[in-house]
Amino acid sequence: MSELILTIGDKNLSSWSLRPWVLMKHAGIPFTEKNIKLDQPQTRKILAEISPAGQVPFLNHKIDAQETTVWDSLAIAEYLNDQFPEKNLWPTDSAARALARSASAEMHSGFGNIRNLWPMQFVREGLNHLTTGGVQRDIDRINEIWTQARTEFGTKSQNDEGFLFGAFSIADAMYAPVVSRLMTYGPVALSPLATAYRDQMIKLPAMAAWGEGARAELDL
Repeated sequence: MSELILTIGDKNLSSWSLRPWVLMKHAGIPFTEKNIKLDQPQTRKILAEISPAGQVPFLNHKIDAQETTVWDSLAIAEYLNDQFPEKNLWPTDSAARALARSASAEMHSGFGNIRNLWPMQFVREGLNHLTTGGVQRDIDRINEIWTQARTEFGTKSQNDEGFLFGAFSIADAMYAPVVSRLMTYGPVALSPLATAYRDQMIKLPAMAAWGEGARAELDL
């Protein structure tokens, strides 16, 4: 018997949790969801007891009597890629896969300005925050990455679904919180290809389902 359990934080706030959640939902990978309310007096204590890094998200994979725990969004995505090779969570073309991995790693380790000054508030729109403090530099680089991926690989894919590399991949999951931020704090100027990609991500059913969950949490 095999069971995947993904523990996440608030859907309105936890950008790192969004990444593996939307990846698994879109790929059709069954999992059980567990939620931990963030920014509460007991949050740090709860996470210290159950999370290897004291943070969310983390994934528990139970196979009979054995259990594997994986933390960090990108590590979870790589683990899922290993467990479900038939899902093609990375592009199959080696050059596309190299760019997808590079873009995902850059998202994982960089873009601190937009991350810190434009925190994720998934259900909010049109806040029109300023793009000072290095935010515009981050936006410009994101626009460059999206445009390059769509130009070199996405639009040339035999089965182009409008995502960065044609079909949905880990790279799209890694940039899902950025799409949310652009809706919350935008509008911002993007290339036509990047704009079309953003719009494709916004209407993704898994993104809509996450938004419904975020609104439900706020109504409690």
